[in-house]
Amino acid sequence: MSYSIFAFVIVLGILVFFHELGHFLVARFFGVGVETFSLGFGPKIYKRKVGLTEYCISLIPLGGYVKMVGEEPKETIAPKDIELSFSQKTLFQKSMIVAAGPLFNFFLAFLIFYIIAQFSGLYILKPVVGGVGENTPAHAAGILADDIIQSVQGKPVKSWDELVDIIGNGTGMPLEIIVLRKEAVVSVMVTPELKIVKNLFGEDQNKYMIGISAKSGEIEHIPLNPFQAIAEGVKQTWEISSLTIISVVKIFQGTVSTDTLGGPIMIAQMAGQQAKAGIVNLAFFIAMLSINLGIINLFPVPVLDGGHLFFFGIEAITGKATSDKVREKANQVGIALLVALMVFVFYNDIIRIFNGG
Repeated sequence: MSYSIFAFVIVLGILVFFHELGHFLVARFFGVGVETFSLGFGPKIYKRKVGLTEYCISLIPLGGYVKMVGEEPKETIAPKDIELSFSQKTLFQKSMIVAAGPLFNFFLAFLIFYIIAQFSGLYILKPVVGGVGENTPAHAAGILADDIIQSVQGKPVKSWDELVDIIGNGTGMPLEIIVLRKEAVVSVMVTPELKIVKNLFGEDQNKYMIGISAKSGEIEHIPLNPFQAIAEGVKQTWEISSLTIISVVKIFQGTVSTDTLGGPIMIAQMAGQQAKAGIVNLAFFIAMLSINLGIINLFPVPVLDGGHLFFFGIEAITGKATSDKVREKANQVGIALLVALMVFVFYNDIIRIFNGG
């Protein structure tokens, strides 16, 4: 348990640091004074002041904050600090400062994926047939175990995933598949059949299949140059971000159970598991959490960054800022929603513990 708690503090510390660093750097870029940069909430267990800013580590590690000069609408600002005030900046500048936190979470994920890709390269499953089902299109066409798929309808195939995509997303028309069989090149014609399979979210989905399975252990390592690693970092960040957003939508639709939501206890358990599995696993876990944190903070919920951006959007359209009274009421609703969410995920975590999860 202590190992999981330690891993949890490290993981959360990295996520919060990057998020708040985004706010801090962009605020300073636009000339906004930062009074406090804190990792954690509550009593300060370490603090050091450099210039205007007090950098501190606080007792409760469930977040962090950047306190800027003139951040609160009713805040009294000394005449000498007016030019450093957040409230005196343009709507665009304020929006960029607020958006920088979530954007830095996406940047952290990209950075991790880039480093992993640069130093580890890619590991792909080769398009080698491990088994052929009886009474399947592949069996009827004469495809055999250990055949190496070279191309489908003239499209070169370099990995098993590419093969699945080409066949699964096709039209069902007969396909010419070129295979390498014991140094001999063989051409076969296969007509895929439509099957109903479960997707990642447990939904029924129509896919064309020919009835073959991959051969385990046929893995190829592909080293990447820096430019390829950048492209891979962008690709993975985009794909996981898209998948996370789809998951959130499906939770609201009721397709994905809310039982899948987890809180600090689950994160601590998973952080401990990933840390034991190795630094790469832990880094990948941090990247995925960072994307989740970035997306959650962009929700248009008052008190979150997305809530502030929502109000800035209204101001941009109407030409006037939302009243303090409306913001205050909205923040109360936002806090209530976040507290309710925290209670719910803690409940889920406790149920998992009692169920042996």
